[in-house]
Amino acid sequence: MKLRLFPQETAGLQALASMATHVTAGTQTLAELLGAARGDFASLAESLRQHEAASSSDFATLLTGMRTSFINPLPREDLYALGQLLNETSEILTGAGEAIELYSLDRIPARVSDQLEILSRQAELTVTAMKSLNDLDSLEDYWLEILRLAKRADHTHRVVVTELLDAHSPTTFVKYRALADQLVFASRQMRAVATHVGSIIVKES
Repeated sequence: MKLRLFPQETAGLQALASMATHVTAGTQTLAELLGAARGDFASLAESLRQHEAASSSDFATLLTGMRTSFINPLPREDLYALGQLLNETSEILTGAGEAIELYSLDRIPARVSDQLEILSRQAELTVTAMKSLNDLDSLEDYWLEILRLAKRADHTHRVVVTELLDAHSPTTFVKYRALADQLVFASRQMRAVATHVGSIIVKES
């Protein structure tokens, strides 16, 4: 780590940690949606939109902080990139919930639940990482574990698509595929966050 001689504003790191927490909350809401009755779809989808709105508010706070702080804990471009990736992840999770709601998907295949389980673990690790950005030396294991989980997520997605294609009509396949795609997109966003953290570790070492 580079030696830093001046005190730094930590609001940016707090905003990133909060945004990561909204991603975790979104995965928890999705887990509820996967087992919910159709009558509960609308309220749970709305909860996802609220998590997304809270994430966007944190992103705005992050941007304001970067403009007004003299010394930031990380370069502004890194704070912005991490915030953008986390905010987009919340948007993707909302898309997954809306796919369930709009297509009335109440018979979710087990493999899709496996996708969400992997994503949830990535989200939990990301919360811890965002809270530890002032100690980059501790984050190398996080970076590598997220990449490992992302490979699992990509493999699981390929299996999901194959099984859906075998089990459903083209119309039904498209509906469940939309959900599976959103989950793998979110997983790839978590990988992108970790990859960016890895680039910060290299730059700051």
